[in-house]
Amino acid sequence: MSHIHVERREDAGELVDALAGAERIALDCEAAGFHRYSDRLCLVQITVDGATWTIDPLAFDPTDLLRDALESADLPIVMHGADFDLRLLSRDLGIRICGLQDTQIYAALLGEEGLGLASLLESRFGVELAKKYQRADWAERPLTKDMLEYAASDTMHLERLLDVLSEELDGMGRSTWATEECLALESVSATVTNEDGQPVDLVTRIKGVRHLPVREVAAIRTALSWRDDIARQRDRAVFRVIGDKPLIEAVGAHPRRVEDLLAIKGFPTGLARAEGKVLIRRLQAIRESDEADLIPYPKGIRRGPARPPPELEATIERLKAVRNSIAEQIGLPRGTLLSNAVLLEIARVNPLTLEDLVEVEAMRAWKIDLAGEALLGALRND
Repeated sequence: MSHIHVERREDAGELVDALAGAERIALDCEAAGFHRYSDRLCLVQITVDGATWTIDPLAFDPTDLLRDALESADLPIVMHGADFDLRLLSRDLGIRICGLQDTQIYAALLGEEGLGLASLLESRFGVELAKKYQRADWAERPLTKDMLEYAASDTMHLERLLDVLSEELDGMGRSTWATEECLALESVSATVTNEDGQPVDLVTRIKGVRHLPVREVAAIRTALSWRDDIARQRDRAVFRVIGDKPLIEAVGAHPRRVEDLLAIKGFPTGLARAEGKVLIRRLQAIRESDEADLIPYPKGIRRGPARPPPELEATIERLKAVRNSIAEQIGLPRGTLLSNAVLLEIARVNPLTLEDLVEVEAMRAWKIDLAGEALLGALRND
């Protein structure tokens, strides 16, 4: 298969022509969140009729080249595990995909255990995808020829994979399930915006902080903010600046000198010498502040799934029994049929009819057809 790298608008003529005449498009994206502070869109891969393009959105804005094709409801867009990529395209290019056909969703609805693209291509076609650049820094420039070839391989086989999975799904009578799930994914991603207007309290990302005294919470928040500022300035992923463990350990050590930071295992020497004094000053300010002026752990925020209220636990167990039985009968993973979070929401809403059940988020028509009556029976404790 041919592969063309596009770094300038004037080199995109063949791509424009191909998109204009396309009957189907295979699409993938690369970001740099593993290495960079920003998870910005760094590369777009497109395959049309056997030809593949890798497009550099850091070199030029390709939005107007791609929008008509990717937002056309009549043009299928084949992707794999599209959730994050849809959000990137929506946020960074303002493009909201229509006509999504996600091969990961198709595989999940077949009951496949290995949902990764590499696993599916190997099981169906004996194709082995390289793993060398799985965690590459896609924001670095120039991208090497090997990196571009690796990226291009992600879309080269997608259409053939979709055809095989579609045939298998159709044979099982599950094609409409995939259509519903893909439409739902499109809808969720289309609501994503750049900023939701709500600042994120960094302490909510650290396990165990919610039960600490307010001064310790404030000190950890200050340390996390210090790290976040440095990560943003350097455009590095926060964990590449310093990991959670040595940073939290530094807070507990009440450092007064840079040497105190250097004594902490895992605290980078260069970071301590270059930025350590700032951290020490900020932590000192927290120690000297009036406790009434410090911000406690935010109320109403839990890290991880909430435990169901005791009065609902028996109902949840009945709903799980229904879900587990049906999932086993049709050969689907339990979470693919109905996640525990959805069951908890059903228990809380306590729908009385199938029409009420439709109002529960993530309850698609195919799930209601399969399990609706049994779930309502479990709620009534029949």
